[in-house]
Amino acid sequence: MAGLVACLGAVPAGQARAQTATCAPRAQVIEKLASKYGETRQSIGLGSNNAVMEVFASAETGTWTITVTSPAGLTCLVASGQAFEPLAEALPAPESDA
Repeated sequence: MAGLVACLGAVPAGQARAQTATCAPRAQVIEKLASKYGETRQSIGLGSNNAVMEVFASAETGTWTITVTSPAGLTCLVASGQAFEPLAEALPAPESDA
């Protein structure tokens, strides 16, 4: 992920990536996630102000990245990490009123 941050713009010295979003046009971010990390979109959701949250991950390497895209098309890296595992957990059974 450090390489992606370098490709999209430097993070100011002394600040953690979680505190400073790195942003670029969506097409550029998606291309880098695919070509450099082999990550594809795994999930998507709509946030406040119509921002789109997406999770990208690679089944081969286990890397993952969370992005948020503004309605204007600017995509920001929010978080990244290792050991991604897709889950399809069932909802717990409702408790009966006995």
